Amino acid sequence: MERGLYIVPTPIGNLADITQRAVETLMGVSLIAAEDTRHSRKLLAHYEIETTLCAYHDHVSEQVTEQLLMRMVSGEAVALISDAGTPLVSDPGFRLVRAAQDKNIPIFPLPGPCAAIAALSGAGLPTDRFFFEGFLPAKSQQRRKRLESLQHQTGTLIFYEAPHRILATLADAVEIMGPEREAVLARELSKTFETIKRDSLAALLSWVEADANQQRGEQVLLIGSAPDQLGTELSERDRQLLFRLGDELPPRKVASIVADVTGVKARVLYEQLINREKK
Repeated sequence: MERGLYIVPTPIGNLADITQRAVETLMGVSLIAAEDTRHSRKLLAHYEIETTLCAYHDHVSEQVTEQLLMRMVSGEAVALISDAGTPLVSDPGFRLVRAAQDKNIPIFPLPGPCAAIAALSGAGLPTDRFFFEGFLPAKSQQRRKRLESLQHQTGTLIFYEAPHRILATLADAVEIMGPEREAVLARELSKTFETIKRDSLAALLSWVEADANQQRGEQVLLIGSAPDQLGTELSERDRQLLFRLGDELPPRKVASIVADVTGVKARVLYEQLINREKK
């Protein structure tokens, strides 16, 4: 097998969801760097993969990273896997990939399972524009600030959430995003008790409060795009920013930048700039 770092997705629940290429890669590499070796041994045993495992997570030393790099520099192939899904998607591995690139070590990302994409594909929310936000902060104040910064975002928002925090997160989302904001809760994807439910945030909160089973297992929360009327409003401070940038840059470029920051539609911002120039 060609030397390099192989990014190998693993099943998020159903062991049958691994690809043939992933199995062949895990069998062919010299070493598998796993987030949790105890967890990964179950998967490897199921497919009779006897490749050596080593631990690689956020808390490993720089020495471990260097050892992996040296093995690849010397011509070996190393696979990186996480507990479930695609590595680096809310999982460790970012430092190793960058370090390997810096040493001109080839990177081979394999396609495969990802809870965020699986949830999005079955949510019934718009998929033409979406934002993966990973895990929200565990503490209420920081979580609320993050939600406030996203409340006017146009596009489907995707979050991972721990089961013991799902009620608190839904309650914060109801207050900040609005009770009627459309959302989806996708739970235990690909597993026995898989559930996907689309409703308003307020209705989802009531449903989860009433059914303790919905407070268990792996959770993906998707929140629909901000209502259209939120995409036309601009604060006075943001308006000043818009016009100041308009003095230095082309209108379409300015509209695109300010739209990304404020959530206001770029078309609306562009029209404001053009109308200002005509006055």
